Amino acid sequence: MTIAEVSKKYGVSADTLRYYERIGLIPPVHRTAGGIRDYTDDDCNWVGFVKCMRSAGLTIEALIEYVTLYQQGDETIQARKDLLIEQRRLLLERIEEMQATVARLDGKIERYDQWNQRFREQMQNSKKET
Repeated sequence: MTIAEVSKKYGVSADTLRYYERIGLIPPVHRTAGGIRDYTDDDCNWVGFVKCMRSAGLTIEALIEYVTLYQQGDETIQARKDLLIEQRRLLLERIEEMQATVARLDGKIERYDQWNQRFREQMQNSKKET
């Protein structure tokens, strides 16, 4: 796949894909004899993985560390697993914080609904009095 095709498929710019590769966020992409990036299914899987993890809030640094460990081979399997477990724990903490924020927003919205209802009732009562 060309960089343009991968860009379209995953909704990231070609510049972002090149950046991801340059900083080690994805392993080096396969290239044609002429040096043009030619994304394999494996390369695309990395792009999908990184996009998913970034959208969940994982840091670039954590993902670079994961890719680096992956490239070092099977002796890093436990380290990779530990890194993913830690990132999962952090993500669950963020989810709890977001759920608490949603609950707080729900409470505020409910209060506005109550205030609006009281205002409507007051308006109706004042119309009746006139």
